[in-house]
Amino acid sequence: MAFVSPNHVVESMIQAGETKSKLGVKDMLIRGALGGALLGFGTTLAFTAEIQTGLGIAGAILFPAAFVIIILLGLELVTGSFALIPVAVMAKKATVTGMLNNWFWVIFGHIVGAVFYAFLYIIAVTQFGHVTDNPVAAKIMAVSEAKTLAYKSLGAEGLVVVFVKAMLCNWMVTLGAVMAMTAKSVIGKITAMWLPILIFFAQGFEHAVVNMFVIPAGMILGADVSMADWWVWNQIPVLIGNLVSGLVFTGAALYYTHRQTEPKMVLELPKAKTVLTNSHR
Repeated sequence: MAFVSPNHVVESMIQAGETKSKLGVKDMLIRGALGGALLGFGTTLAFTAEIQTGLGIAGAILFPAAFVIIILLGLELVTGSFALIPVAVMAKKATVTGMLNNWFWVIFGHIVGAVFYAFLYIIAVTQFGHVTDNPVAAKIMAVSEAKTLAYKSLGAEGLVVVFVKAMLCNWMVTLGAVMAMTAKSVIGKITAMWLPILIFFAQGFEHAVVNMFVIPAGMILGADVSMADWWVWNQIPVLIGNLVSGLVFTGAALYYTHRQTEPKMVLELPKAKTVLTNSHR
């Protein structure tokens, strides 16, 4: 069958988390960098579509293409790993050390890849600074400031807002990673992944890896955002919010409701033996 049952999906989540926790540093860096760059591609595609059509939903419809490429090529996306690796730890197939090691190196790779793409994209659209009125560049600057200075202006309440928006985001993003496991065909996987990612992007929630591209890109273009603004008012609270929702709302929730445990199967064996003994009398 093309559809995979939730119980088997959870087993796939555990296997994926185990594999990710045991990757070498080289692989985590390369796959993380590619993941960061590809989400940068997806973001500029979405902004371009929004500007060309005047409809934000157009960008949201197209953005998941980058996520699909990342998943189908087996690259790393730390926001998805916030759900998958903890599940492997719960099942005792991965260690906490392996989990933290993955998150650290993949995040580092994301930043490298996302900022690298930011430099390349800015060179392309500004023609090395000779074009100063590119609408997508202006959009990136505006979004960079909105994702930092807007929260800063609210003070402590701004941190609560960005944290909640990060939780709402990664609830959907982790579901996107999991939904890829509900189908066996490529088209089935693409369709299943597309829906949750569209939901998060269309509503402007906060995704840590997207922000690793859009905020530095805005800073390079001249947005009034400092390094402290980036990390204090966005990147750190967004990473924490993404982690909390991925672990709790997707990883732990699906693990504890769908995983088939072995003890139940063991308890049934003595009953079966009793029936066989009685039948021979």
